[in-house]
Amino acid sequence: DEIVGRLNPTKFREYWEYDVEKVAVNAVMAGAKPEYFPVILALAASGVSARSSSTNSFATISMVNGPIRNEIGMNDGIGAMGPYNHANSTIGRAHNLFSINLQGGSVPDDTYMGTLGNWYNYSSCFAEAEERSPWQPFHVQKGFEATTSTVSVFFGGWYTQAGYGPRETWQEKMRRSLAACEQNVPPIFVMDPIVARGFVELGFDTKEKLAQWCSDNALLPAREYWDDQWIQTLKHPLAVAGVEPYASRLKAKPDEMVSVFEPDEISILVTGGETQGAWKMIAGDYRLGATISVDDWR
Repeated sequence: DEIVGRLNPTKFREYWEYDVEKVAVNAVMAGAKPEYFPVILALAASGVSARSSSTNSFATISMVNGPIRNEIGMNDGIGAMGPYNHANSTIGRAHNLFSINLQGGSVPDDTYMGTLGNWYNYSSCFAEAEERSPWQPFHVQKGFEATTSTVSVFFGGWYTQAGYGPRETWQEKMRRSLAACEQNVPPIFVMDPIVARGFVELGFDTKEKLAQWCSDNALLPAREYWDDQWIQTLKHPLAVAGVEPYASRLKAKPDEMVSVFEPDEISILVTGGETQGAWKMIAGDYRLGATISVDDWR
C-alpha cells in the first residue's frame, strides 16, 4: 500500500496518488519483466508524466545509468533508441501506460491537447553507453556514484535535429541545428560513442566543455528569439521582472545576436552501436525532469 507518487494530466485537474500495486499492473500490461520493475518504480516516483497535456505535443524521454543497465539486459548499442530491445521498449511503454491510467486519463480534446501528437509518447527509454563513452556518465554529473543505478527523465521530445561527424564543417552544421531548436526547450544532445571520441580529439575532453561551446554558439537575432510564442508567454514576464539571463536578452537590439541556452541547460548523452558517427539534438528539458535512484526501489 506504499504510495509511490502522484500525477495529474493537466494543471486544472486534481492529482491522483498511486501505490506499488497499481504501478505493477501497468508494468505487466506493458510486457515488462519483474527485474525491470525497480526502474519503472523509480520513473513512477519521479512525478514526471510521460503523457502531459500541452497544445505543443510534448513527450518525456528517459535514460538509465549504472549497473542495472547490464543486469536487466538494456541496450546501449545498435538501435539503442529504437524498438529492438525488450527492456528498453517495455520500460518506456510502462511509463506511458501508468501515466495514462494513474493520472486521470490522457484523452484527446479533454485531457490531451497536443495538436500533432508525438510518437515519443509510445515508448522512449534507453541506456547510456557508459563503458564506451570518453566522458563521465550523466548520473555522475548529477552527483550520483558511478555504482548507483538511476533513471533520468527529460521533458520535451518535441523537435529533433540530426547530423554526423564531427566532420570538417561540424561547427556550421551544429550552429544551424542549435538555432533550429525551439527557444523554450533546450536540447538533449545524444551521440554515438564515435562522435563523442571525435569531440575529445578536438579538445572537448568533458561534456561540460562541449555544452559551453553549444551555449556560446546557440544564437538567434533578438527579434526572432522574442517572437517565439512560448518565450513571449513564459520568459518575457521574467525578463520584465529583471530575471537573468532573460533581462539581458530583452535589452538587446532586434538584430543583435543573443544566446538561446545556458550551458547547464544542455544535456549531453552517449549511446549507440558505433556503426556510424551519428548524433541527434532532441527537445529535452532536464529542469522539468529529474534523476532518481533505482536502487531505492529494489
